[in-house]
Amino acid sequence: MKAVNARITHGLNIGSILNAADNSGAKKVKIVSIKRGKGRKGRQLSCGLADLVKVSVRKGLREMKGQIFWAVIVRQTKDYRRLTGERYSFEDNAVALLKDEDGNPKGTQVKGVIAREAADRWPFVAKIAAVIV
Repeated sequence: MKAVNARITHGLNIGSILNAADNSGAKKVKIVSIKRGKGRKGRQLSCGLADLVKVSVRKGLREMKGQIFWAVIVRQTKDYRRLTGERYSFEDNAVALLKDEDGNPKGTQVKGVIAREAADRWPFVAKIAAVIV
């Protein structure tokens, strides 16, 4: 997995509700666990932009409700800093659902913009994105 060229502030915790940014059939998802998360005893794990997380579908197609999928965080409302000194934040927290851990997307297109850090780390998600900021 490629390193991210920014200081990503972890703005999401386990249990956060996010929008599904792709056309896979899910609308709202909940973060269940974080892959490669670092933690400390008694402290809840957090995650940020371009991280790989496991999500549970809360709203969407009837056959998808309650299912667990891998997902990549493509937008977060908490601002983060790029190495150029610019700070970025988005209007919502959003993920793109994946078929497997390797980064193959479940949907065929991503609605809205995605961050450049997520596009650099996950090239298969970047291919189906409309706009990269």
